[in-house]
Amino acid sequence: MADVKKIATRDSYGNALKELGAEHDDLIVFDADLAGATKTATFQKAFPDRHFDCGIAEGNMIAAAAGAATMGLVPFASSFAMFAAGRAFEQVRNSIGYPHLNVKIGATHGGISVGEDGASHQCCEDFALMRSIPGMVVLCPSDDVEARAAVRAAYEHVGPVYLRFGRLAVPVFHQEEGFSFQIGKGEVLQEGGDVAILATGLMVNEALEAGKALKERGISARVINLCTIKPLDEELVLQAARECGRVITCEEHSVIGGLGEAVCALLSERCPTPVRRIGVNDEFGHSGPAADLLRQFGLCADHIVEVALDLCK
Repeated sequence: MADVKKIATRDSYGNALKELGAEHDDLIVFDADLAGATKTATFQKAFPDRHFDCGIAEGNMIAAAAGAATMGLVPFASSFAMFAAGRAFEQVRNSIGYPHLNVKIGATHGGISVGEDGASHQCCEDFALMRSIPGMVVLCPSDDVEARAAVRAAYEHVGPVYLRFGRLAVPVFHQEEGFSFQIGKGEVLQEGGDVAILATGLMVNEALEAGKALKERGISARVINLCTIKPLDEELVLQAARECGRVITCEEHSVIGGLGEAVCALLSERCPTPVRRIGVNDEFGHSGPAADLLRQFGLCADHIVEVALDLCK
């Protein structure tokens, strides 16, 4: 059997920007001295006059992007998640969120899988920060096909969008032919009725693998991909909770403020359901190989299976 193709979603981001740039003259890109790492260099090589390196000054970059948006341009402002969502939070809130400007924030290197860069760069708080800004759309695609579609959807959406991309190459499980993406809509990847596994980002593939393993153990797991963390696909989540009776959320983010809390808030009000949250448990990461860190923090298929077996006792 041929090896599964793996692509880092940050590469997908760069390729999507180049493709969109050829179609839309109003698309411009800002970066904060990290074009090689964020992959906006792919766009820069094709459209050097529409790429602006703001240096290591993320707040200024966000302010410049806001200004460009007021001129009718569609700016994508890019840096590591730790800097785009963390260091520049005040500018994102006040210069983009408050006036509801048409700025897209392309944040790469999110989560524990940043690996050897360590805790200072492993941003596991960005969903929480960006979800708290009124009107901000928050997207976390799971593979190359979805990531490129999400970038296109972000361009077409009028208003601020936060997109999180990863450093680690992840399996491409979507088929490009026939794939459609819509902001605010999730997708059922595997049907099941015993437990619903709701995942985002690189945890979606792990959820799929867990679903296969659970099937071999006689447990029918419904696997749902929620690329859009805000606005949440409430009807899909409620349907899964009602029909499965048990829910597990999976994210490469703190269990505080991310997908798990969004799901719990919804279900506590409209459909009380037993929920287990899989994520980073209120702790910082540390340096190490990405794959090892994901397993250590329980962000893997094996741990999802363990949690599901316990929940389904």
